[in-house]
Amino acid sequence: MPARPPGRGAVGVTAAKCPICQRPTVPEFRPFCSGRCADVDLHRWLTGHYAVPGDEDAEGRAEPGDDD
Repeated sequence: MPARPPGRGAVGVTAAKCPICQRPTVPEFRPFCSGRCADVDLHRWLTGHYAVPGDEDAEGRAEPGDDD
């Protein structure tokens, strides 16, 4: 079986892209391309730009009957 040329991946496989800037990811910062993009993502989580929906009301208390 012939060797694959250097720098070529499997056919049909694309490199993962950074969710912030869409550049190729770097193993050290995966899933990001750099420490800067990782910090941008962390800042977005800490400032509420990203949010995970939950069963709490606007005051942050669980709704009555949610004792499970």
